[in-house]
Amino acid sequence: MGLVRTSDERFEDVPGYDYDANYVDVGGPEMAYVDVAGDGDETFLCLHGEPTWSYLYRKMIPTLSEAGRVVVPDLVGFGRSDKWTDREAYTYDAMYETVETFLTELDLQNVTLVCQDWGGLLGLPVAANNPERFARLVPMNTGLPDGSQTMPDIWHQFKDMMSDAPELDIGQLVEGGCAEELDEAVRAAYAAPFPDEDHMAGARELPSRVPTDPEMRGATVIGDARETFADWEKPVFVLFSDSDPITRGSRDDLRELFPTAAEQPDTWIVGGAHFLQEDKGETIAEEIVAFVERT
Repeated sequence: MGLVRTSDERFEDVPGYDYDANYVDVGGPEMAYVDVAGDGDETFLCLHGEPTWSYLYRKMIPTLSEAGRVVVPDLVGFGRSDKWTDREAYTYDAMYETVETFLTELDLQNVTLVCQDWGGLLGLPVAANNPERFARLVPMNTGLPDGSQTMPDIWHQFKDMMSDAPELDIGQLVEGGCAEELDEAVRAAYAAPFPDEDHMAGARELPSRVPTDPEMRGATVIGDARETFADWEKPVFVLFSDSDPITRGSRDDLRELFPTAAEQPDTWIVGGAHFLQEDKGETIAEEIVAFVERT
C-alpha cells in the first residue's frame, strides 16, 4: 500500500509551533511526534483527532511541560506523519496498532493520557490493554462507541460530507468545530498536511470507521475496553466543553463508566466547542496540571 509524507515546506510558516518533528517506525509508516522534555516527573501523551494534527495542542504544551515531559504525535494519515494513500488502509485495527506500537517503541511509562475525538477512540483502548504504562486518563470530547450507541444527526452529516464531498477545506472544517473564528494563518496550518487527495485519505475515511454497529471492526476492541474500564482504579478526569453537539452525549457515559471519574470535579470547559484545545487550550492545560497535582 502506498505511503506519502507531506513536504516540510508546507509547515515552514505554521504560527506558534516551532517544535521539530521526531519520527518512529510503527510498522511501515513512520509517525511524527513532538517531544518536549519539561520540568517535572510526569509524562503527558496528547492524542489529537479527526481531521487535525498535533498543532491542536500548541496552546497546552507550555503549561503541561511545567509538570513534565509532553509527547504529542501525529496519527498516521495526519500532520507530519506518513499517510496511506488508499482509504481502505485506514481500518480501526490498523490505526490502533500504530498507536500501540508508538507507545511501546518509545517505552512510555507513568503516562497521563490526554485525548480528544479519535485520540480517545484509539488511546483509551490502548490504555485499557497496556494499563501498566498509564497513571491517569483525561478523555476530552470523545467517546467509547462499541456500536450500541446512537450517534447524533450532525455526526452523520459530517461523516457523509468527509466521505463524499468533491473538495474539502480542512482549515474551514476545523474552524467550524471551534467556538470562534480562526486567523487565516491558523486555518492554513490545519490545512498544511493535506496538499491533495493522496494526502487526505485518512481524513476522509476515519469518520466512516467509527463503530456504529456491533459487527463493525473496532467494536469488539472498544467493547472490551469498556469492560476493563468498569473496574479501572486509576484517576480519570472527564473534561468536556459545553458547546460540542458531536460528543456532548458521551460525557455522562464516560463519567459513569469509570469508577474514579466521580471523584474528580464535575467540570465543563465553558466557551469551548468540539476542538476545545484550540478554543481554551491554556485553561484546559491548567485544569490537567491541577488534576495531576491532586492525584
